[in-house]
Amino acid sequence: MKIYYDENMPFVDKFFSDLGDLFPFSGRNLTAKQIADADVLLVRSITQVNEELLCKNKKLAFVGTATIGIDHIDQNYLAGRNIPFYCAHGCNAISVAEYVLSALVVMAERYLLNLSSLTIGIIGAGNTGTQFSKKCDALGIKYLLCDPLLEKTIDKRNFASLEQTLKCDVISLHVPLTRQGECPTYHLIDESCLKDLRDDQILINACRGEVVDNQALLKIKQQGHGVKLILDVWENEPNVLIPLIEFADIATAHIAGYSLEGKARGTEMLYQALCKQLKIKPTLNLAQFLPTATINYVEIKQDFDEIILNQLVKMVYDVRRDDAIFRQQLICQGFDMIRKTYPTRREFSAISVSLQNTAKCDVPHRLGFNR
Repeated sequence: MKIYYDENMPFVDKFFSDLGDLFPFSGRNLTAKQIADADVLLVRSITQVNEELLCKNKKLAFVGTATIGIDHIDQNYLAGRNIPFYCAHGCNAISVAEYVLSALVVMAERYLLNLSSLTIGIIGAGNTGTQFSKKCDALGIKYLLCDPLLEKTIDKRNFASLEQTLKCDVISLHVPLTRQGECPTYHLIDESCLKDLRDDQILINACRGEVVDNQALLKIKQQGHGVKLILDVWENEPNVLIPLIEFADIATAHIAGYSLEGKARGTEMLYQALCKQLKIKPTLNLAQFLPTATINYVEIKQDFDEIILNQLVKMVYDVRRDDAIFRQQLICQGFDMIRKTYPTRREFSAISVSLQNTAKCDVPHRLGFNR
C-alpha cells in the first residue's frame, strides 16, 4: 500500500511502516496530482479533503483525519465513492482542556482573580468540553454546560441555555464548526452576543475560528469593550485578522490540541482504524513510543492551593510561551510554520505528583497528573 500522511503527524513511521510505503506531505499545499496513486490518506485539519483533491485518484481505500474536527472533510463525497472514513474523535481533548486551564491560571495571576470564585460557561459538551469540565470539577469551579443537541439525547447531565451560559464569568467554546442543521455554530457568537458581554468576562475560543465573528469582535474591541480574549483559533486561517491580535490577552496559532500526546493519540487511533479496515490485529500502542518527560516527578510538601496550582500547571505548560511565539513570529514565519515547528509539549499525565506532609487533597491527580 501507498500511505500518504501529513508531515505533522508524530510516530507515523512507527505505527504504519509495516503496513505500506510512507509518503509525507505538507498539509496546506497538498494537490490532487501528489496523491493520485494513494491507497491511504491520513490528514490533519488544514487539508480540505473533497472532490477537487481526490479527482485524480481512482484507488483510494481509506481516509483518516488525526483530529477531532471534521469540517475539512467532504463526507458525502467520500460516501458516494464508497471510501471508508475515520475521525480520531477525542484524541486531543485533554490537550485542549489543559490549554484552557493554563490560560485561566495566567489570567488569574494577571488580573488577581480567584479561580474558585468564577463561574464558567462551557459551550459544547462533547469530548473536549467534558474533559474541561473534569478539570473544573477537580478544582471545585462552578460551571454550566450548554449543548442543545446532547440535551436531547440520553445524556443525564444538567444543561443550561446559551443565554444562561453567556452570563458566566468565563465562556469557553468547544463546539464543532457546522453551517447547517438544527444548531449551526458558524458565527454562533455574533455581534449581538458580543455586545451583550460584560467588560469583566473572559471569552475563550479553542475550537474553530469561524464560531466567533472575528470582524464583529474586532469592532467592539476597537470601540472600547473590555471583554478579555483568549484566542487560539481564527477565521480564515492561515490568514489571521492581524489587528485583532493586539486586543487578545492570549493569542496562539491553533495549537491548543498540539500536545505530543494529543497528536500522537490521533496517529494511534488511525492505525487502529486502518488495521480494522484491513482485518488485521493491531500490535502497537502509544505507550511503546512516548518518551519520558524531562521533568517527570514532583513532590509537594505543603497544602495544595492556587499558588501551587499556578506553579504546577505552568511547569508543565505555560501558554505565555506560545503567545509570545505567535506575536513575534507570525509576520516573519507565518501561521503554518509556527505550527509545523511547534516545540514539544507534554500533558499532565507525563508527570507523577507525590503529595507529602500536610498536602492531603487529591487535586493534582484529579487534574490528570500521575500518582
